[in-house]
Amino acid sequence: MTSQTMTATTMTPPTDQRTWVLGDLTVNRIGFGAMRLTQNGAAFEAGAAPSDRGRAIGVLRRAVELGVNHIDTAAFYFSPLRSANELINQALAPYPDDLVITTKVGPSRDASGAWQPHATPEQLRGQVEENLRQLGRDHLDVVNLRIVGTDSIAERFGALARLRDAGLIRHLGLSNVRPEHLAEARAIAPVVCVQNLYGLGVRPDQDEFVRLCGEQGVAFVPFYAIAGAGREAGAGAGGADGEAVLAVARAHGASTAQVRLAWTLHRGPQVLAIPGTGNPDHAEENVAAGALRLSEDELAVLDAFHQGGV
Repeated sequence: MTSQTMTATTMTPPTDQRTWVLGDLTVNRIGFGAMRLTQNGAAFEAGAAPSDRGRAIGVLRRAVELGVNHIDTAAFYFSPLRSANELINQALAPYPDDLVITTKVGPSRDASGAWQPHATPEQLRGQVEENLRQLGRDHLDVVNLRIVGTDSIAERFGALARLRDAGLIRHLGLSNVRPEHLAEARAIAPVVCVQNLYGLGVRPDQDEFVRLCGEQGVAFVPFYAIAGAGREAGAGAGGADGEAVLAVARAHGASTAQVRLAWTLHRGPQVLAIPGTGNPDHAEENVAAGALRLSEDELAVLDAFHQGGV
């Protein structure tokens, strides 16, 4: 972390639009994604070195110290020696009263790390119970149904709605979906959030969906908001910041990752951020991005970059 980068120790986020409510759970809009906690290098990469356990636990605790109270995880976030859920359990249990842990079900990996077919409606309960066991919880705050493809989600979402009625889940969300999936799910049970790939210069076709979620009171939670084209490989791997992003970063003494996060939050009060890292310095920088206020001119330039205009 350089002296030219905003840090959480030098910047205090403003009080306006700092929080959003997931059902009845209030979260700060800068959260933490646990995907990158379990190994070094690209997430899910076979043969990657496991992360340092103490460092990973320290990152989680530091994030909470900085005010993060929304952590995104999944039972399939693991490496041969590390499980994100169990790291969260060890680092943060007994959990703070205001901490919201969001997980996702649908995908799974076998013990070797190989991806398995997405869960059937009947298999979802087992995935929910596995998250409960690993996290040491008697219920899950938010569970996102992650899907692949365009088929109906009614049966799978209905299965999760029954688990919600049984008290195993408090709130439901969706991941990797289209507007028609959201409409289908909302006819079955309330939906508090949508998680989709989205970021500055990434998936501008999602802009209308972001707006629609805001109109319906549904949080929009982009994944890979910093990494962009780098995806599992992380920030910088995509190599596509562009002069517009660099210029705004220089003007604020910030990193391009912080500009990307700030732009994301400027998309609307319903937009949450869940940047992930295994580096405590980066965790501080990510939280500090919540204090970065972009001018109308800067937003116009970045929006043009987002649409491919610059």
